[in-house]
Amino acid sequence: MATYLDRILAAHRASAAEDRRNPDRLEVKRRSPSKGDLAPELVPARLAQAFARGGARCLSVLTDAEFFGGSPRDLAEARAATELPVLRKDFTVAEADVCDARIMGADAVLLIVAALDDGELRAFHALALELGLAALVEVHDEAELERALATGATLVGVNQRDLESFEVDHDRAERVAAAVPPEVVRVAESGIRGADDAIRLAQAGYDAVLVGETLVRASDPAAAVRSLTVSRQSTPQAGRTAVAGGTG
Repeated sequence: MATYLDRILAAHRASAAEDRRNPDRLEVKRRSPSKGDLAPELVPARLAQAFARGGARCLSVLTDAEFFGGSPRDLAEARAATELPVLRKDFTVAEADVCDARIMGADAVLLIVAALDDGELRAFHALALELGLAALVEVHDEAELERALATGATLVGVNQRDLESFEVDHDRAERVAAAVPPEVVRVAESGIRGADDAIRLAQAGYDAVLVGETLVRASDPAAAVRSLTVSRQSTPQAGRTAVAGGTG
């Protein structure tokens, strides 16, 4: 039976197959150093500014329209509203997707190991670095982590959400974190609901948390980010940590 991720990837790969642009000719300086409706009335610029006031260190913006209601315009508005770096959170399945992230003004691109074969993972990771983008390489288990590290990933996100059931497995992040080399930046993703989760993940060795739904639904997004940041700073075992806020 196809998983939720399978359906999303099928749609993205079909779209990529129809994209006849040559990545080498896209408007990119290749050598230069980019669940239903959660908040349908969301204003990206306003939310980005609230996250920045709360102490977020990065913004994560969904640009997938069909499944998540995002858009490139959301990213552009969030990017213009603050000085925070921005991750284009989308399903990268082609070189053009990496180039588009740079064109949109993103500072980082998401590469999901479960969505790519080894050749694609290496090629997209290398292209991102060539374009001056950071690459957040997302894994779900130890086998995917090995593939990410073999690619040379230095920024690894561990998604706590199971790809088949789409349920959150809170033990996953702690288990996988133990296998991540100390020189690699660890980012915990999905299912982070508040201070207790942030503290637990900090104690497991994570350098940052990527929080979406909890912050988007918050009545006071700045305060919600601040609560996560303070909790992590107050945890002696955690060291230096950061919060990335998702605007969509």
